[in-house]
This record gives sequence, C-alpha cells and structure tokens, in this order.
Amino acid sequence: EIWNSRVAQYWKLMKSEIQKYSFRNVMDMNANLGGFAASLRKKDVWVMNVVPFMESGKLKIIYDRGLIGTIHNWCESFSTYPRTYDLLHAWLLFSEMENQGCGLEDLLIEMDRIMRPHGYAIIRDKAAVIDYIKKLLPTLRWDDWSSEVKPKRDALSSGDERVLIVRKRLWDQAPQASS
Repeated sequence: EIWNSRVAQYWKLMKSEIQKYSFRNVMDMNANLGGFAASLRKKDVWVMNVVPFMESGKLKIIYDRGLIGTIHNWCESFSTYPRTYDLLHAWLLFSEMENQGCGLEDLLIEMDRIMRPHGYAIIRDKAAVIDYIKKLLPTLRWDDWSSEVKPKRDALSSGDERVLIVRKRLWDQAPQASS
C-alpha cells in the first residue's frame, strides 16, 4: 500500500509530461523488497530491481515475489548492455553512497549513462542531498523538466525526505536559459 501510494504521487507529478507508453524499461536502483516494482504490475513496463550488495539476502524475497533483480555495488559501474532505461528510481541511494564514501557525482554520471535521452529519474532522498543534486542538473542536462516536492509521510519515510523528478534532455539541444 505504501508503494502504491508513492507511485500514484510520482505519476501525478509527471502526468502533464508523460504519455501512456513513456516507460518501457524501468530500474529501481535501491529495490529493498521490490515494492516499487510490485506497484507497477498493472503498467506495461519491465522493471530491473537492483539490491545493494550489502543487502544481498533481499534478492531472494524479490525473486519469491515473481520479480527480477540483481545485486550491485553502486560505487562501481553497472553493466547495462544491451539495455538502457526510460525511468530510474533511487530511494535513499545517494545517502547510502555517501555513507560508503562513494562520490555522488560518480553515481549521477552513471545514471546519466544508463538513462535514455528524455528519460526520467525519480530521486527520493534527504533534503540536503536533493539540494546538492539540483546544483548539478544543468551540467548533466537533466534540466528539460523537473518537479520537487516534500512527500507525504508514510511508514518508510524519514522526516527529511524530498522527491526530485527530472527529465534528461538530448545533448544536441542548447541549454535552457536560467530564469
């Protein structure tokens, strides 16, 4: 129920920007128990659930739910061949990377590499992390469209979470003028 509510909120924020088939390939970069993917079961999407290598025991639960997934250390690059993704979901992933001593910029560059042009990223993390990421969006050219909200509190939330949804633009487009 928590993830159904979260996904409904995400889709409501993106409603004006997405079409029915905007997403085919989706990656949950910090899948926990697969709740994000399970909440997308009625949508025509393929979801790769990625479990942090330090929580590898959770992958069995994802498989038991009939979902697909893998284990990965986001301090390293992710093998995506031959697939790229229309939507990346990162729930508290940046905070976890920061705690491991990994560069947030490196993770953003990796996300940029695996996300298709006009793809979206949903980043749900601490407010300070979101503020830091927002400063880097023009450099990555993830400034085609964005939305930021303080999410509704639920049983999985910390009090300091923010949701940032961004869309990557084509690199051949000129950067948008600042307002």
